[in-house]
Amino acid sequence: MHDSLKKLRFSVVPLPIEGDRPVELARSISIHPLTYQELPYNPEYSLYAGRLNPEKLTNATPDEMYWKVRQELTFRHTGEYPYEISGPDALKLLQRIFPRDVSKVNKGRCSYQFACYHDGGIITDGVLLRVEDDKYWFAQADGDLFNWYKAHSEGLDVTISDPDVWVSQVAGPRSMELLERLIDGPMPQWRYFDWIEVTIAGEQVLISRTGFTNELGWEVYFRPQNNSEMLGDLILEEGSKMGMILTATPGNRCRRIEAGLLSAGQDFTSNTTPFVVGLGRFIDFEKGDFIGRKALMAAGKENQSWGIRVEGGTAVRGDTLEYQGQPIGRVTSSTWSPFQVCGVGIVLLNSTDFSPGSVVDVKCSDGQLHQAQLCTLPMYDPQGEVVRGTNSTIPAGPEPWAGISAMTAIGSKTENA
Repeated sequence: MHDSLKKLRFSVVPLPIEGDRPVELARSISIHPLTYQELPYNPEYSLYAGRLNPEKLTNATPDEMYWKVRQELTFRHTGEYPYEISGPDALKLLQRIFPRDVSKVNKGRCSYQFACYHDGGIITDGVLLRVEDDKYWFAQADGDLFNWYKAHSEGLDVTISDPDVWVSQVAGPRSMELLERLIDGPMPQWRYFDWIEVTIAGEQVLISRTGFTNELGWEVYFRPQNNSEMLGDLILEEGSKMGMILTATPGNRCRRIEAGLLSAGQDFTSNTTPFVVGLGRFIDFEKGDFIGRKALMAAGKENQSWGIRVEGGTAVRGDTLEYQGQPIGRVTSSTWSPFQVCGVGIVLLNSTDFSPGSVVDVKCSDGQLHQAQLCTLPMYDPQGEVVRGTNSTIPAGPEPWAGISAMTAIGSKTENA
């Protein structure tokens, strides 16, 4: 890559229409119905699953967004794209597409799923909702599954369609308190990864206890019959009274890295199997045949993806990991943690020679090599007690990582801290 390109970022920005003639683009970009809420904050967007995903807003710094989701409330309009799979053979198709057993997903429940190519490489992932006995929504991350569904539905009585549904996320320790203020009637009893219908301002609204921060929260699925603007403005108005702000990608980047939530196209790609990136536990070989089963049966089963904490710097993404001057892997996600007060990231190693506790070197944004230590994911809250609501402790401020101990720094490459 040319050096000049390394110093630039490329994003989508909203621009006013000039003149009175229509502007036609090669392909239109779908816009979240609540995008207007972001316009006062000079938004920048990326193209995500064919939709706009807010990458930057000027209403808060990345650190301020981080603390909002840890201590109060955030509202984020996502680029998730729900497609609908319906009909008598809907389950049969999804069992063919996903390695995880879809038959175990009951109406009213969600399920984390990913799809693989025939060679075992991952296409993309997302959240599956069983909205009726023969109707499912799969809110997918970046990638193309629509054509994949169509290509593998031959001979099945199934319909693949776009239900024109848009997803926004409310997250933070006060998220359930906000929901209680919004709904008409008593607070529902629901579990993590449930979805329910509630009434807000007289409208039936579908919400799920899911999200991409591993903080307590819920997602709202705006359907065509919903007055999305009225509902969205109400959520923002009531939430603002409790400290809520709109956030973009910086509002969830660090938290999802710390939680070990993988980003499609970054932490896994079509060249990585689920096992290599630690997702092997979501494969049900016993359920029968599915696309990629043969390749995954023969694939190596060891995990080569870990977290990383960096002393005094933020790792540069790419092939920047070294041990004794030799490349050992790549940084797939990276940022600074205001909570742990160090650089954090997710890495994919070239081999299984290194594991949590290993001390390595990594190139950082200041152009220097910094020492770093591999760690397990999630970096804290290993049982997911925060997102399940069983741990309501709110961090008052930073809890700095202790750093690499002297013993670990002089020990073997696989010695635990």
